[in-house]
Amino acid sequence: MKLQLALDLVNIPEGIELVEEVKEFVDIVEIGTPVVINEGLRAVKAMKDAFPELEVLADLKVMDAGGYEVLKASEAGADYITVLGVSEDETIRGAVEEAKRHQKKILVDMIGVKDLETRAKEVDTLGVDYICVHTGYDLQAVGQNSFEDLKTIKRVVKTAKTAVAGGIKLETLPEVVAAEPDIVIVGGGITGQTDKRLVAGKMKELIQ
Repeated sequence: MKLQLALDLVNIPEGIELVEEVKEFVDIVEIGTPVVINEGLRAVKAMKDAFPELEVLADLKVMDAGGYEVLKASEAGADYITVLGVSEDETIRGAVEEAKRHQKKILVDMIGVKDLETRAKEVDTLGVDYICVHTGYDLQAVGQNSFEDLKTIKRVVKTAKTAVAGGIKLETLPEVVAAEPDIVIVGGGITGQTDKRLVAGKMKELIQ
């Protein structure tokens, strides 16, 4: 089980400083969609250059032109690229094909998918590496989380590995770990804490 740190509300120097604080406890650094929008794919390259020992995920949330966008993220040094589960099958297939050419991994983000069980089964046949249940910021704000959704995809997904994101904190992590995802994605549960290193260390202990 890997711990992924999601960086969403930082610029490149702030992100590097934050990762420096917790790098021994995280496996994957996520360059979140807001960072990509603000800084471009150079944020991915900067993070990979700063921490070559860590894996980097580019949270592009690809919706179209899957092959091309995966190519660009791969060139920037991303190890993982996200594609939306609501996108067309051809987009996902194109992303998977390009990722395989560069020895990269595709994580399909199921945010916004209404029939999670059916779509997870479909996506699982497309050769993706990970399927991720994700409660976005707007739904977190009204008290929702992805924990039950994780149980759903764990039940139906046969080939891909699984990941979970959205509102995970130290106090809720044991419930998440019990469902045995392959990647646990934490943003504000680490980045919003006063002692980030302490919290990240405790989280790493729980998932090992």
